[in-house]
Amino acid sequence: MIDSDTTLSPAALLPAIERLWQASGEKILRLQQRWNPADGTPVFTWEGKYTTRGWTEWTQGFQFGAAILQYDATGDERFLTLGRNATVKHMAPHVSHTGVHDHGFNNVSTYGNLLRLMNEGRIPENVWEREFYALALKISGAVQAARFTKTGPNEGYVYSFNGPQSLFADTIRSMRSLAVAHQLGHKFMAEGDREVPLLERLHQHAAATAKYNVYFGEGRDSWDVRGRVAHESIFNLNDGAWRCPSTQQGYTPFSTWTRGLAWILLGFAEELEFFTQLGADESVLKLYRETAEAVADFYLLHTPTDGVPYWDTGAPGLVHLGDYLNEPAKIHNDHEPVDSSAAAIAAQGLLRLGKSGDRRYWHAGLTVARTVLGEPYVSLDPEHEGLLLHSIYHQPRGWDYKPPGSRIAKGEACMWGDYHLRELALYLQREAQGGPYLTFFLK
Repeated sequence: MIDSDTTLSPAALLPAIERLWQASGEKILRLQQRWNPADGTPVFTWEGKYTTRGWTEWTQGFQFGAAILQYDATGDERFLTLGRNATVKHMAPHVSHTGVHDHGFNNVSTYGNLLRLMNEGRIPENVWEREFYALALKISGAVQAARFTKTGPNEGYVYSFNGPQSLFADTIRSMRSLAVAHQLGHKFMAEGDREVPLLERLHQHAAATAKYNVYFGEGRDSWDVRGRVAHESIFNLNDGAWRCPSTQQGYTPFSTWTRGLAWILLGFAEELEFFTQLGADESVLKLYRETAEAVADFYLLHTPTDGVPYWDTGAPGLVHLGDYLNEPAKIHNDHEPVDSSAAAIAAQGLLRLGKSGDRRYWHAGLTVARTVLGEPYVSLDPEHEGLLLHSIYHQPRGWDYKPPGSRIAKGEACMWGDYHLRELALYLQREAQGGPYLTFFLK
């Protein structure tokens, strides 16, 4: 389990954060100079070079959003210009993309970050630029909300790119797109000129995720472990009934793919902040708090002492690693890879959950952050295009690079891992320096 350091503070991590931004800026510029957008979107590294994988273009917002975060942290105008121009040139298809569940990843990371910077006075006020960002976010939220499967009169979920039968754990972080569109006053209109409340649809999705993708160890879930997460839930489209758990990137439906858990931890912690700011009833806040705390407790118990998990808590090779939960993660083992990208995502969720709640989560988040902000996880090698090393993309499909002589994948990076490490660093930097609290939503 995670061995939290209760003496850590965000200020203590500032030297590591400053070192990260130096390496980060160089990598952003090198990739921008080399990458041809006609080749697709960079997804993960192979022998230190970013490559693509045709599944969906769900990582392009991370590529350009990284430059915006770099500007936010450093004030270097080169990165604002890069991120703003790339958003205008490349991101419009993502705004109207009806085939994916990734609007929060792509559009909030680009248009959303730019609008946030304008709201904070970090970039000059410009009415038409503001309206451009706002319109993109309004349409993105509506398009995401339209991808909806009803399971009852007041129940349903935003379905994954696998189809209307599929509810993914990942999608909870895309609910940010619905939240922002709601705040911007957008009206999502459906058949019969009927308005569909975006906030209601967001909450229905969160309730379905909590009910079917998260286990609470009681009632319907009494046979299972509190806080365990199923990557995917499958439904019968004829009657809306839940049929079974499933997974795409985990080991089995009955183990926990740790990045899926991390998405839920961060997504529910963020939405808890969002609904708290809206002044929502305690009955609403309870759903987000209890779900985030359940998965956070599971993460604390089922992750090695330094806070970096293995890719799946049920991975078959873990049995060969001895008392692996009571020592730091073993990057260089012969059985199962770690996933640093899950750690970077989960760390931010723990920090947000512990910020105004149980301080156990705050201390755990700082402990995880210290690990992933340092070597051997942060790549300071200018020849390696990735920033956060030792992440995993798709272990079941064997998509990740295994170095010569290694039986497991290691040493590589991915767009979402790099982006979320930067987002984590920016969050902590603002906390350490007394800056505005970092949120996706409008304040």
